[in-house]
Amino acid sequence: MAAFHFELVSPEQILFSGDVESVVVPGSEGQMTILKDHAPVMTMLQPGVVEVEESAAKRQRLFVRGGFADVAPTGLTILAELALPIEQLDAAAIAREIKNAEEDVADAADGEARRMAGLKLDQLRQLKEALGI
Repeated sequence: MAAFHFELVSPEQILFSGDVESVVVPGSEGQMTILKDHAPVMTMLQPGVVEVEESAAKRQRLFVRGGFADVAPTGLTILAELALPIEQLDAAAIAREIKNAEEDVADAADGEARRMAGLKLDQLRQLKEALGI
């Protein structure tokens, strides 16, 4: 399979930079698979898992929370609000975060605080769903 250049960047670091055969992206309109010579497109990201296939034998999965994916003739770039290798995520810690977020929603003093707490809770639930835990 033909390769193309892919970069996954978060505010803290570059998580991936190299040539790949395909990348599955959790776009705002649903998942899409990017291959070499894909038509140019830019999309917002949903919280979910980016699946990177460097070769048939070498694959990586990374969680992203929000951001943008840009497909250009030079390749694919993902600018993520937050990105972590799946191996760094802990199911027990995510469950604790969800419980805390539920309490924050219940304790919110006003509409804006409730909206922000609800947004965080939704993102955590999407993370849990994306990871299948």
